[in-house]
Amino acid sequence: MKYRQLGESNLRVSEICLGTMTWGEQNSRDQAFDQLDYALAHGVNFIDTAEMYPVPPQQSTQGDTETIIGDYLTRRKCRDELILASKVAAPSKSDRGGYIRQDMRLTWNGIHQALEDSLNRLQTDYLDLYQVHWPDRATNFFGQLNYQHQEGADQTPIIETLEALADLVNSGKVRYLGISNETPWGAMRYVHLAEKHNLPKIVSIQNPYNLLNRSFEVALAEVSHRENIPLLAYSPLAFGALTGKYLNDQWPEGARLTLYKRFARYGAEAQQAIQHYVDLAREFELSPAQLALAFVNQRSFVGANIIGATNLEQLKENLSSTKVLMSDQLEQRIQELGDKFRIPCP
Repeated sequence: MKYRQLGESNLRVSEICLGTMTWGEQNSRDQAFDQLDYALAHGVNFIDTAEMYPVPPQQSTQGDTETIIGDYLTRRKCRDELILASKVAAPSKSDRGGYIRQDMRLTWNGIHQALEDSLNRLQTDYLDLYQVHWPDRATNFFGQLNYQHQEGADQTPIIETLEALADLVNSGKVRYLGISNETPWGAMRYVHLAEKHNLPKIVSIQNPYNLLNRSFEVALAEVSHRENIPLLAYSPLAFGALTGKYLNDQWPEGARLTLYKRFARYGAEAQQAIQHYVDLAREFELSPAQLALAFVNQRSFVGANIIGATNLEQLKENLSSTKVLMSDQLEQRIQELGDKFRIPCP
């Protein structure tokens, strides 16, 4: 396992981060414990979660993922061995504000309440990385296109959010800050305000990135490099679609897209591209998952690749991607396919 410095922090994170959003929904507590045991034994030291998890979000299970992790940390007495990240949710079009917390805005009250709740569930007194899950403003994220400006729309100013987060850092309850599902404007706004007001600088940005969704490369990759804000890449297998298991209208029992039809981001329009990537992997004697994950692992702007698994066999295969060294020929072939299928699933 390789380790990388996360932005301007002293966190050295494993190149593979273990994502947890299935724990408490698709995965039981015992299965989550098994995944954690295996991942830690193979060098993973970075765990990512969120107050909203598990996904799909619903009142009956909200917070269960953090509770499972908290139980694990207490039973295994391994908190100091891990870099633990969580996220604070923002307002959305749904009615989740009634059960996650009353104030969903990214204000001082909303953020402080969210952190206290997360710390209680996680059974720890600090987080290594605390991230804004998505922006508290009308903008494009979660696959949205065609930005429509809404002058005067209700939003929490980023400076107010950053000052609240800075207070958590100053209190010692949070070590470093990150953002997620952000735009280039939003990322640079956090950077500018931190510089102007002497507030903590963000050390990471967690956005989707995979062979079907390379939109991060358009503008945010330059921000990552020039401002030293590495990407924590989520959905590197495009909800498992890049494994090829959904090709030819196959719907494996228990698979995420089989269970939850609401996740249509990597749907029918991507099937041709997926087939080409699956064929390319087999040509180079790799599994489709190894190819897709190795591609993400080896991008220069990536700080960690957030993988998720619903069983140990998937986890083992995902971790094996760290041993894949992509040749110049394979890189060229991937780029040719990227040029042919330009961001089919933004």
